[in-house]
Amino acid sequence: MPGGSSGIGYGLKYQARCISDVKADTDHTSFITGTLSLREENEVHLIRLSSGGTELICEGLFSHPNEIWDLSSCPFDQRIFSTVFSTGESYGAAVWQIPELYGQLNSPQLEKIASLDSHSGKINCILWWPSGRNDKLISIDEENIFLWSLDCSRKAAQVHSKESAGMLHYLSGGAWDPHDVNAIAATCESAIQFWDLRTMKKTNSIDCAHLRNVDYNTKKKHVLVTAEEESGVRIWDLRMPKVPIEELPGHAHWSWAIACNPEYGGLILSGGTDSTVNLWLASTLTGDERASESLVDSPTRQVDPLLYSYSDFEDSVYGLAWSSREPWVFASLSYDGRVVVESVKPFLSKK
Repeated sequence: MPGGSSGIGYGLKYQARCISDVKADTDHTSFITGTLSLREENEVHLIRLSSGGTELICEGLFSHPNEIWDLSSCPFDQRIFSTVFSTGESYGAAVWQIPELYGQLNSPQLEKIASLDSHSGKINCILWWPSGRNDKLISIDEENIFLWSLDCSRKAAQVHSKESAGMLHYLSGGAWDPHDVNAIAATCESAIQFWDLRTMKKTNSIDCAHLRNVDYNTKKKHVLVTAEEESGVRIWDLRMPKVPIEELPGHAHWSWAIACNPEYGGLILSGGTDSTVNLWLASTLTGDERASESLVDSPTRQVDPLLYSYSDFEDSVYGLAWSSREPWVFASLSYDGRVVVESVKPFLSKK
C-alpha cells in the first residue's frame, strides 16, 4: 500500500546514516543519531518524542570530532553509546558518555569512556548485547571480529579475543543473537557467517546475494531477516538454512536497511536507496503467536505482505529503529539528515 508520511519530522544540520533507539530510557521514547560531514564539526542529537506524541524534542546536542558511520545506544545505560567514525584517512571506534545536562541543551563535550583502537582497517560496526547488562562488546572490521571486555566504571576496554574471517571474506556488519549471548551473525558481501563467541569460530554460513543488512527476530528463536540489494527481504530459519522460508519484494532500487519489531514478531521494516520505507507483515512469523492476533489489515487472511510504503523521502533511507518502549513507533533516517517518527497503530487492532 503506497502512501506518504503522516509522521513527525526532525532535521539534522548535515547528512547522516545511522540512528538508534535508546533502550535504557524507560521514561521516554528516545532516539540518538549522528551526522556525517567531512568538512564540518559533526553532531550527535539526542531526541525524544513528546508525551503527547506530537513533536520531537532535542534533549541534547553534542559535538563529535569526526564523521559518524555507525552509532549504537547502550542497552543498560541511557547516557552511553558507541560510534564508528572516519577522519577521512582512517577509521576509529569509541564508547562515549553523555554528560549531565542540568537543563542545558548545548552541553559540554562528550566524555570518551574507551577507544576501541586495536583495528588496523576499516571498522564497520559495534554490537551491544541486545538487552540488559553485559560487559562484552563486539567490533567488526572488514577482516576481523573483536570481542571486548568493557568496564564503564574504570573507563577501559580490553580485547578479550579476536578472530579473522579468512581470505576473500570482507565483513560488512552483523547482529548479536538476542536468544543466545554466545552467538552472532556477521555479514559479508554474499554470505552470513555465524560465530560462536566462546571459541571465536564459525559454526555455519548462508549464501546470500549482495547482502546489506541483517537482523534477528526477537520473538522467535532461530529466525533472522536479511536485506539484499536486488533480492529484497528474505526470512531465514537457521534450522533449515538452505533456502529462505519467505521472500518479500525488494525496493525499486537497492534494499539497504532492515529492522524486526521488538514485540510484534511479524512486523518488519525495510529501507532502501529508492527513498522509501516499507512496512511488512511476514506470514511465516505470525503463525500462532499472540502478536498475530493484534495485527489486522482485513477480516480475511492477509495476502499482500506489504502493509504500507512511506514514500515521501527525498534521499536514500539508511537508518531504521523501532522503539522498544513503544513498539508501535519507529524512526527512520534519510541521508539528507531527516528523521521521521511514525506510528504503526493503524495496523494494530483496537482491543
